[in-house]
Amino acid sequence: MKHPLLTLSFFLSFTCSFSQNITAKIMDAKTKAPIPYANIKTGAYSGVISNDEGFFSLNSENPDTTVLNISCLGYKSETLTIKDLKANNYVIKLHEAFNQLDEIYISNKRPNADDIIAKVREKINDNYDFTLNKYNIFYRATDYANFKNLDFEIDKASHVSTKNTNKVNYSLDSLSKNIIASKIISFSDFKGEFSQLDKDSSKLAVAKATKLLDHKKDFSVERIQEKTQELVLKYLDTTKTYKLKSGIFKIEDSLSLVDKKFKEFKKNEHKISALKTNTKALIKGSQFYDGSLLYTILNPDLYNYTLEDITYYNDDLTYIIHYQPRKSKAKYAGKIIINSENYAVTKLDYSYYKSNHGSKFNMKLLLGIKYVENLRTGTILYQKNSENKYHPKYITQTLGSYFYVSRSLKFIENSRAKNKIGINFKIEGDNRNKQELLVTTNSKLSLNDFNLIKEVKTVPVQILKKFESSTWGNDEILEPLEEMKKFNGSE
Repeated sequence: MKHPLLTLSFFLSFTCSFSQNITAKIMDAKTKAPIPYANIKTGAYSGVISNDEGFFSLNSENPDTTVLNISCLGYKSETLTIKDLKANNYVIKLHEAFNQLDEIYISNKRPNADDIIAKVREKINDNYDFTLNKYNIFYRATDYANFKNLDFEIDKASHVSTKNTNKVNYSLDSLSKNIIASKIISFSDFKGEFSQLDKDSSKLAVAKATKLLDHKKDFSVERIQEKTQELVLKYLDTTKTYKLKSGIFKIEDSLSLVDKKFKEFKKNEHKISALKTNTKALIKGSQFYDGSLLYTILNPDLYNYTLEDITYYNDDLTYIIHYQPRKSKAKYAGKIIINSENYAVTKLDYSYYKSNHGSKFNMKLLLGIKYVENLRTGTILYQKNSENKYHPKYITQTLGSYFYVSRSLKFIENSRAKNKIGINFKIEGDNRNKQELLVTTNSKLSLNDFNLIKEVKTVPVQILKKFESSTWGNDEILEPLEEMKKFNGSE
């Protein structure tokens, strides 16, 4: 039996001989468990983050990567060279830091958690700068869909033969089984510059965008409707055109099987506005504004705080504070990591507390739609820049929701007879969306530079069948998880 570390070492050594990039893994020295979200600093203000499985990649020929400083909350920091990394088979083992809360405050008065939070709020302007910043970013979105139920019901139509009705039923039943059995997942990456004037005004320039998508498993509600329309049209009179109604709304006037829209569907561009909305929401949530995620969690009227521990993080003495709702309108629980010297938040973990949930929409009876956001969890890591201001280094957020959609379609023949056939379909399932944002560098902007930035409306997307590290060259990106590396889509 091959030893996993030897296999990893062989693979990485083989890879390195053909590429300037190196890939390594960070693990717990005692348990051998992977360590996610470790900070790998290649310079004073540059570096990457380990992924959920503990892996990261770097450009070995970049002079800044000669010495690496590895730090993670709860572990002792390590400093090593690329040569050390190779000697250790591209595996970095971190040792757990000892609990120092009782040791440090055995004879002194223990700090009060509420006082620490008050200091954090007091020092916001000293520690953070939210205007005229430029962030070089790498963004990844991973989308999952799990369809639990998909039912089709055809209204009987006298002008359609029993044979064709049976064929439609068979095709729709096959479609339903295929969708429910499919593991639906897609990945979207892009690299660019996000420029922020203030919390309300920003611009995004995308240098490159890719998408991993299996076109045979592209099953959004809209795409299911398109596939349904296509199947039904196959068994109607294909020499005629049809009006299409959904509920009481007419959505097509002259629909036929030869329409271009029923050719193979491929998304080959992104709207910049959509990408900017996602990026802006993540960065804004990591900053201190009225109503922002971070500002809300630091509101003592809404949350209770408990000092859990004091340890070293990035070589600084650090408070670990647990928080949970004080009032019913507070939704989250988690941990806030705070530098004990300057009271800057250096890390935040959050998730819904117990049975709390996000937005909810239930018009199941009137509109046939129900939606409940039942999962929100995330982590924000901060890093200090050359001006001693803290900015987000890495942000990840996972949103999950339950959905139910009941939709009716009616095909009305464009003829004197106005023959009709109706079909209803009901979809029920769960969605999950994971977003990750890595800030590779940040810098100040002048107002004039911000005004000179011109945004385009769309950006081309490179559609990939599988992940290829060569796609990004030597760019600093988030190391993909195993599920992304194994993804193999179809065209």
